[in-house]
Amino acid sequence: MPGWGTALPKAERGRAESRCENAMGESKEESKELVVLQGAVENTNEAFVTINQNHKVLFFNKAAERIFGFSREEVIGHDLDVIMSPRCSRDHHQAVERYVQTRKPQRIGHASEILATRKNGETFPAYISFSVSEVAGDTYFTGIVRDLTETKNLQERIIRSERLAALGQMVAEISHEIKNPLMMIGGFAKQLAKQSGEEKSAHKLKIIVSEVERLENLLKELRELYLPRTLTVEETSINDLLIETHELIKGECENKGIRVEISTGGASPLIRGDKAKLKQVFLNLVKNAIEAMEGGGRLSILSELKGNEVEIIIEDNGGGISDKDLGRIFSPFFTTKRHGTGLGLAISKSIIEEHPGGSISVESEGGKGTKFRISLPVIREKAENSKSGNGRSKR
Repeated sequence: MPGWGTALPKAERGRAESRCENAMGESKEESKELVVLQGAVENTNEAFVTINQNHKVLFFNKAAERIFGFSREEVIGHDLDVIMSPRCSRDHHQAVERYVQTRKPQRIGHASEILATRKNGETFPAYISFSVSEVAGDTYFTGIVRDLTETKNLQERIIRSERLAALGQMVAEISHEIKNPLMMIGGFAKQLAKQSGEEKSAHKLKIIVSEVERLENLLKELRELYLPRTLTVEETSINDLLIETHELIKGECENKGIRVEISTGGASPLIRGDKAKLKQVFLNLVKNAIEAMEGGGRLSILSELKGNEVEIIIEDNGGGISDKDLGRIFSPFFTTKRHGTGLGLAISKSIIEEHPGGSISVESEGGKGTKFRISLPVIREKAENSKSGNGRSKR
């Protein structure tokens, strides 16, 4: 049988060949557009998950792997139940079945917030929308998922910042109104204590003076916690700060039978931070450790370079913190001390977190001591040796 090209007149054959070339060109163009579209969907920040009407996963992009923690091999070709909690799975099966039977969308075309689950069991807030498509009589469903964890955290930080600003203003006004009467009460009580010849009266007046001073310190700490703080940021050697902190508490440790181990890990990291505020944090943590070891013990002060961060660890082998108290240890006004205000650790936490990239955490077990861990970004290492000799010393 002759081919179609030889059976047609020359003019018709030319037109047919032209139509064929156009069709091939259009096919190539469509193929190119499809590749571009697939690349865009593959590399988007949102998870794209496509299933058929039997709930089998057909597409699972890179973002889906990152967000849910499953590899494609674990998901594609399997039931969507692999990445869903039992309750979500039941609801989803019912929704797909209902649409296939009625062709009436309920959640399709709409977006909603859900609580999704990662492979490791961690739950996270997610924004999800659904779409449906028909191809050659078959129905396909696509879910587009956005992880809202960072968004929610940012919203919470903004709300917390606004609340703190309002609270700071109130604290400033209240402390201003209270401070002046307190100073007068304390001043007159001191004068009367000096003039009083009666022992009981003098003792009571000294108690008044002591309590006034405690209230004044409380007001000072309240202002420091809640009022906006301006950091004096400069290039700072962490090791030098730790050595200076140790010098301040060395005598007290010797008197209380506390052995101090200080180690710089052989590196001398430099950060950008507020020297005075950071020293305040270190001193607060060290003094807390000293108070936790009333009968003597061991205090460890460690700095270690880990990648682009320096980690500072302050550890004691005192009485530790119970599980029920550990979660509240950084909360304002929470304290396990007899005479503490409960603001020292809250202030320390806010100072560290006001340094960009800074974080502080605590590990403890009742009867086995406490370890505070601080991380700060490093800008570079100090060229010369630090004052500590870049090693470990025991005192």
